[in-house]
Amino acid sequence: MADKKPLLSVEDALAAILANASGPLDVEDVPLAAAFGRTLARDLPALRTQPPKPLSAMDGYALRAEDAGKGALNVIGESSAGAGFAGVCGPGEAVRIFTGAPMPEGADSVLIQEEAARDGENVAARTKVTPGKNVRRAGIDFREGETILRAGRRLSPADVALAASADHPTLPVARAPRIAVLSTGDELAPPGEPRGPDQIVASNAYAVLGLIAACGGAALDLGVAPDQPEAIEAAIRKALGAGVDVLVTIGGASVGDRDFVRGALEAEGMALEFWKINMKPGKPLIHGQIGKTVVLGLPGNPVSAVVCGELFLKPLIRALCGDAAGAAHRIEPARAGADMKPNGPRREYVRATLAWTEAGQLEATPHKDQDSSLNSVLARSQALILRDAQAPALAKGEPVRILRLTESL
Repeated sequence: MADKKPLLSVEDALAAILANASGPLDVEDVPLAAAFGRTLARDLPALRTQPPKPLSAMDGYALRAEDAGKGALNVIGESSAGAGFAGVCGPGEAVRIFTGAPMPEGADSVLIQEEAARDGENVAARTKVTPGKNVRRAGIDFREGETILRAGRRLSPADVALAASADHPTLPVARAPRIAVLSTGDELAPPGEPRGPDQIVASNAYAVLGLIAACGGAALDLGVAPDQPEAIEAAIRKALGAGVDVLVTIGGASVGDRDFVRGALEAEGMALEFWKINMKPGKPLIHGQIGKTVVLGLPGNPVSAVVCGELFLKPLIRALCGDAAGAAHRIEPARAGADMKPNGPRREYVRATLAWTEAGQLEATPHKDQDSSLNSVLARSQALILRDAQAPALAKGEPVRILRLTESL
């Protein structure tokens, strides 16, 4: 299966993958408590005005601003959150009021209690009060019918709280993409289970499954298939039978004598788009389609699988959810935390830690060992430094571009 085509750039590879993303997927309504991390499928209007009437922003006394400098005012009642004053605040009168309580009719401002001199049933202002002082006007947050959240937005905790305050008990979200994950390799054994003397513990799938969950997908773990075409083809048929939107394979994507994944995928009807990318780590990446199912064949090295997952699977999931912004690589500027040697013929994604310098600059320091088999180095990394092909050497403190792996900073 030798292929003489030039290596595809990361940008062209991502564009090809996203072109096959038939998103956004179907819409489903979910309860507010289940909406965090999901992607809003339709613009969301407010079903009420918030606040529905003027409220006090402080503890104190509701009154007419013009009365504040006219001596003692008669305190005629009390207004608290959820139990407003039913009467009218007239000239020379005040109402004891608490934060969040509705403003009494007739009052236009609040004298905070620290500036009030209370004497029995009377109160006097120690300072000038202007109309609207310490009052939250009706609709200051949003008004009924106003669009409060746009379709395609991945819902944060604050978004869900906003939707709740706008009186939505459920939210219309894109169906979570169904993604099957198949690991391959005779050398792999599940964690904690007996294994032969030449086997290793299968770990890559857990990183990929975690990435799927973090991006809003629903994963189907197909386990480990041995290096046998028939076994791999059977697992592929199981995924297709489950109606998955994406099939992710891990390992067996190169051109070795025991790399059977590409052949098995093609035997099950995959139309191959590409299978080599001009990047390091992660050159052997398979992409194609079987019917409506998008196929991503990730490399078998732990770091390569995770880096390719970040660069290609994560944007694919976000696109399937209808989140166009989340489908783009979010590249940030930083400063190099150490000298870096000239780069080779492929774009490299260098594992690095992040820290803020005393000068307030974000600094990315590459790990000394960049071997693509090292899970320990990957777990200590917060970002990838992008190094273009044939990039010259750079010194500590020079600008670099990074792609975050975590939100720790």
